[in-house]
Amino acid sequence: MPASTGKPRTIRSFVRRTGRMTSGQAGALERLWPEFGIDIAAEPLDFTGLFGRSAPVVLEIGFGNGDTLVEQARQNQELDFLGVEVHVPGVGHCLMQAEKEGISNLRLIAHDAIDVLQTQIADGSLARVNLYFPDPWPKKRHHKRRIMQPEFLRRIAHKLRQNGDFFIATDWAGYAEHIDEIIALDACFEPIERRKHAGEAPLDRVTTKFERRGLGKGHAIWDWHLRRV
Repeated sequence: MPASTGKPRTIRSFVRRTGRMTSGQAGALERLWPEFGIDIAAEPLDFTGLFGRSAPVVLEIGFGNGDTLVEQARQNQELDFLGVEVHVPGVGHCLMQAEKEGISNLRLIAHDAIDVLQTQIADGSLARVNLYFPDPWPKKRHHKRRIMQPEFLRRIAHKLRQNGDFFIATDWAGYAEHIDEIIALDACFEPIERRKHAGEAPLDRVTTKFERRGLGKGHAIWDWHLRRV
């Protein structure tokens, strides 16, 4: 597993929770990390060398337990997927699912996505970025921790190729308003579609665990599709 770079960051968009890891998750990390895992480093990744082919790369930020990430990789064999997640048991679960499904077009990083974007993703190298149901930090005093900020959106734009796509989803009304405000301030993206629904119409994605949890609480779902211009 990767070690921290030790770089100081004043505000983080997550709280690192190790959680309880099952024996299966721990075993998957030990066995499968050399095949699927990428350690944090100070230079950009060579996607062609990493995946053994030249294909469009999709980055998913905060994949949770990885079920939907693995399903996307299974359904889209022509694409390569890179998942970033700080919750180590979720990484272990994702590895278990990838092995079960025989997935080869998937690699994982267990680290802060902001650091990964800054040091390991070359500008213009991504075809698509997915940000599904990030922590909404609903209390007003915590809004500064929300990952969707103007600087973050600009950084995503730099990492996407021309006409690359950025997909976002949330089930929190307050966060949806915040996302709309951030998008309105930005000139790097063209809004392609904004969709509010009750879980029946996800926008070019599979349903996630966090989405089902939100729907169970009576939340609506918001999806965005932005395109870099």
